[in-house]
Amino acid sequence: MRGPLACLASCALVSAAGWTSFRGDNGFGVDASVGLPAEIGPAKNVAWKTPLPAGTSSPVLTKNRVFLTAHEDKRLLTIAIDRGSGKIVWRREIEQPRSERLHKLNSPASSTPATDGSNVYVFFGDLGLVSYGPDGNERWRVPLGPFSNLHGMAASPVLSGGTLLFVCDQDSESYLLAIDKNSGRQLWKTKRDAVVHGFATPTLFTPKGGQTQVVVPGSYVLASYSVATGEELWRVRGLSWQIKATGIEHEGVLYMTGWAPGADAGQSKPLPAFEQALAETDANKDGKLAPEEINPSPYKHGGSWQAIDLDADGFIGSRDWSFYRARRSARNVTIAVRPENARGDITDTHVAWSNDRNVPQVSSPLLHGGILYVIKDGGIFTSMDAKDGRVLKTARIPGAIDNYYSSPVAADGKIYLGSETGKFSVIQPGGEWEPLSVTDFDEHIYATPAIAGGRLYLRTAKALYCFGRAAK
Repeated sequence: MRGPLACLASCALVSAAGWTSFRGDNGFGVDASVGLPAEIGPAKNVAWKTPLPAGTSSPVLTKNRVFLTAHEDKRLLTIAIDRGSGKIVWRREIEQPRSERLHKLNSPASSTPATDGSNVYVFFGDLGLVSYGPDGNERWRVPLGPFSNLHGMAASPVLSGGTLLFVCDQDSESYLLAIDKNSGRQLWKTKRDAVVHGFATPTLFTPKGGQTQVVVPGSYVLASYSVATGEELWRVRGLSWQIKATGIEHEGVLYMTGWAPGADAGQSKPLPAFEQALAETDANKDGKLAPEEINPSPYKHGGSWQAIDLDADGFIGSRDWSFYRARRSARNVTIAVRPENARGDITDTHVAWSNDRNVPQVSSPLLHGGILYVIKDGGIFTSMDAKDGRVLKTARIPGAIDNYYSSPVAADGKIYLGSETGKFSVIQPGGEWEPLSVTDFDEHIYATPAIAGGRLYLRTAKALYCFGRAAK
């Protein structure tokens, strides 16, 4: 098992490059910074604080800037902040052309930007993709949508060399999109017909001697595509029906989690084929199921009708039923996949291990020192051996029993984690992890912290905080 120092050495490039996308370099969530505080709070170890408009996107970093998005008075905002002082350098506004349906916890500014160290690339569900230069000049704009996602969009764009990648998983016409980062020109667009709405940000994977792939967790399937062409290369079946968490890659192994309501261990309720369901419940014999036909039956959907009426026509047809049937048999799970030289369906050959206990609802996993960490609602923090998925410790974080939408990050031998209502925990990592401190911000935390250069940047509901060394 690799120790913390080995992990820090392997992650040195993260700190050198900055924290340039959601959870840093390739979403890994670990930085080589040292000297970070063991206690963080609204009045503890604050280097600076900058008030912000509303938004739930996470900050990303270049050498001198912090980029994030926000919304205010029907305007979509992209904001650049000086890393040293917290001063807003520029703010760009776009009038919100529409207002898409959102879950109450979602936001018009929920997707995290990506940066190449100079330019910034942002996505808004009510607009599409936009790129700004270092001085805030708009470089290009790619309108997208409207989208058929009952909770609104939330995945973030990622960069692979000169290609900007964005996944749009929705209830009809899901796709993966590749854009030239300099011109905004579409390079390719690959349909993802086998998936419905989801919120996970892709992960990059480059096999030894091979070309870079983009790995996308979606409903029921984990799939990999060529960054160069968009061709699907391999897939793993068995993910849950609604995917929110972003995966991580380390030394050729991909770690993914997927949680959705009704798919915990023991909750599976298999359904028959559509033809049998029609024979038993289609009272008026019109070849589709209305709410009053399905709800009194053994196949009652529960939850939101909109989640299974994918085309929103008021009825359950064959396609709707096929996804509903898969949903009722789905399983929440954390998996490890070794896809070296993989092609086609690799479910039975390349899955190293799976674990269906304590799967996080939204937060992405964290790998640190050979141990995989996940946080589940209720403040249930679990450490697992990354080699085999064996649980090392599961316990609630004292003083932080809450819901979790922010993902854990790590640096300087510490794990940092914020809860929905603002409980911020610093944890000593290890198989038998221990909390070092818990502080209450008394405001919501949905964004994931960013770390670089011995500082931690945390967005709360009202402000961006910088913790650590004061500016020189």
